[in-house]
Amino acid sequence: MGSKLKIVTIGGGSSYTPELLEGFLKRYRELPVTELWLVDVEEGQEKLDIIHALCERMIKKAGVPMQVFKTLDRRAALQGADFVTTQLRVGQLKAREKDERIPLSHGYLGQETNGAGGLFKGLRTIPVILDIVNDVQEICPNAWIINFTNPAGMVTEAIYRHTNFKRFIGVCNIPIGMKMFITDVLQLTPQDELKVDLFGLNHLVFIRDVVVNGESRFDELLEGIASGTLSANSVRNITDLAFNEGLIRSLRLIPCSYLLYYFKPKEMLAIEMGEYYKGGTRAQVVQKVEQQLFELYKNPDLNVKPKELELRGGAYYSDAACEVINAIHNNKHTEHYVNIPHTGHIDNIPSDWCIEITCTLGHDGAQPTPRITHFDEQVLGLIYTIKGFEVAASQAAISGNFNDVQLALNLSPLIHSDNDAELLAREMLLAHEKWLPNFAATLKDLNVSGEK
Repeated sequence: MGSKLKIVTIGGGSSYTPELLEGFLKRYRELPVTELWLVDVEEGQEKLDIIHALCERMIKKAGVPMQVFKTLDRRAALQGADFVTTQLRVGQLKAREKDERIPLSHGYLGQETNGAGGLFKGLRTIPVILDIVNDVQEICPNAWIINFTNPAGMVTEAIYRHTNFKRFIGVCNIPIGMKMFITDVLQLTPQDELKVDLFGLNHLVFIRDVVVNGESRFDELLEGIASGTLSANSVRNITDLAFNEGLIRSLRLIPCSYLLYYFKPKEMLAIEMGEYYKGGTRAQVVQKVEQQLFELYKNPDLNVKPKELELRGGAYYSDAACEVINAIHNNKHTEHYVNIPHTGHIDNIPSDWCIEITCTLGHDGAQPTPRITHFDEQVLGLIYTIKGFEVAASQAAISGNFNDVQLALNLSPLIHSDNDAELLAREMLLAHEKWLPNFAATLKDLNVSGEK
């Protein structure tokens, strides 16, 4: 790749960008990024300006020869890029608020990566990511796209199912959070070798084994979580409820926090409904946190990532993204947890699925660990169900067809009525009309029928 290393971050005005830059600065000797380009859209211009100024101050303080640029011209930024990171939110946080509040208004879970909310985030996001992939294929075809835009599993599925681009890797902070939880609980040091066998789908992963210095420590972790002496919740944006002891012991797997939406849907809905009636959904909380963060970012004396960013809920994204880039660029053959097509590596699921799994990363991308070639049968039904939802959602995002949206909603285990699926499809399509150009014909029909 030569001595110059150019990284383009699409969604550069995100409040997460200072953490991403911090990750690059920490690794500068190993990963000498010479150019970082921050790309955003017109609606994000003010935030982009603030983030760019803070990044310049952080680089100056670090004393490294890195340049940071800002632009609204994505195609210009992509010229000569080695890596492209995507961290965008189509419709910004106001759209997320609708994703949460509209389902809740009808008595359904409102969440940005699951159920109706997750579907509509995917419907807005997938066409934009597809456009980015098309630009990369034309302008910098040898670049890798490292995506941490949610819903990451659905987005990765759409790219591999509907394009021929092979240099796309989906990244999530949940596995990193789980790994850090394990490191803390087992009181490991940087000298300890930790291997985590993790498998499933994005936001639907299970840990099967934890090996420290060649010895399995899984049983003691499982016992702690089953007995309730340990909490495996590694994210701020999900209520910390304990999984039932019998469930953990019978599964003999450690589930990620997002599995609460499937194993405790009644309890999670009750909590979210309470927040909804108090006017405090997660999107509204995040908007307040964002406002406070950008006030901090404006301070001309601030030249480091502020600790308050940890309240935003996406901690460790930078470590995940930077380490993936580092492993590919330097051909490190180190282990990471990413979303990729498994191409037949797992013997009891369709060969064309994209999954989230422990992988070894190097110049050629990600290879699933040989330690996992089979998904545990007791969770296979749930995995099949959610993958069916993801596949249908990616099809709907591309077709812009109302029936495809209904199908995806009906396939989600969080939607319990086909009539409600139709109601949610209509209301949410109309609510997000501005951000769904693919659905222009469908929306025209919906608007006409609504006027009758």
